[in-house]
Amino acid sequence: METTKETTAAGTHGPYTRALGRSGIEVSALGFGCWAIGGPWQGPDGKPLGWGMVDDEESVRAVHRALDLGVTFFDTADVYGTGHSERVLGRALGRRRADVVVATKWGNLFDEEGKVLTGFDDSPAYVRRALTASLARLGTDYVDLYQLHLSDADPERAALLRAACEDLVREGLIRAYAWSTDDPGRAAVFAAGPHCAAVQHRCNVLQDAPEMLALCEESDLASINRSPLAMGLLTGKHTPRSTHASGDIRSAPPAWLPGFATGGAADPQWLARVEAVRSVLTSRGRTLAQGALAWLWAHSPRTVPIPGFRSVTQAEENAGALEFGPLAEEELAEIERALRVSRHIDRRHGWTAG
Repeated sequence: METTKETTAAGTHGPYTRALGRSGIEVSALGFGCWAIGGPWQGPDGKPLGWGMVDDEESVRAVHRALDLGVTFFDTADVYGTGHSERVLGRALGRRRADVVVATKWGNLFDEEGKVLTGFDDSPAYVRRALTASLARLGTDYVDLYQLHLSDADPERAALLRAACEDLVREGLIRAYAWSTDDPGRAAVFAAGPHCAAVQHRCNVLQDAPEMLALCEESDLASINRSPLAMGLLTGKHTPRSTHASGDIRSAPPAWLPGFATGGAADPQWLARVEAVRSVLTSRGRTLAQGALAWLWAHSPRTVPIPGFRSVTQAEENAGALEFGPLAEEELAEIERALRVSRHIDRRHGWTAG
């Protein structure tokens, strides 16, 4: 079933939209991820889980600019900045709340004042408590898409959470739900629910997800793509000598964040893969980041990438990708050829692909 609904032809002069799975909700083909605007926070081990210091007023201006440029989908989580991201987004949207689709997530426990992750709760009873708190921070009485944020939650317990989400839909507190996970088997558990609309998962030029995209096609779900720019590697701004501030997660990358060494230096092998596709992604006047977003749109009609942002400049560059639309078929094929050669070189040198 085709879910793409373009308001303008690709490559012409305006944004286009995509359906959020089978929910009947329509969103801009580009969403904005609100992890970074949550500011600094940390795990129980003291390691950073945010993207460093932010200017809240600049974040608000960036959200306003995104709205003006046609972005109607904003993705956050209660744990981002231990509640701060939701508060900033809610303030930025203000009276324009009804014009946008808001997604948030639950499952993590945190100390809002201490800015620290403290654990998780996968119980059905916690779903309602978490949602009530998110609604207050967002300043709204409903969430469009509510997402389980525990990527490796037990599938049997997840079935109970799916049922709890169905209750919330019936009460009008949420419109649809999803699971943020990279495991297609787990995503399929939520997909069995009538009001499941999407799965949020990692996908970008360097880290494809064919099995998850196949599930989205089979189950009529939207594919919400986190890390569409590979945590910044596909912006072209990183080098083997790059560093990040101590509050940036990339300065002490966890095991699930490949491509960076301790201190934030970009892995030369990953940078080589970026260089292999740079010329195609930046063709026809696109920036590298805009080309990476265009690849996702061309890769599947169900993809909705959600790049992060911390400034008006970043918001403008990301939203500018809508002006170009998806890559052409021949460009998509050229990217695949370039990556195939790059993977061959990796194997020849004994490197493992990410």
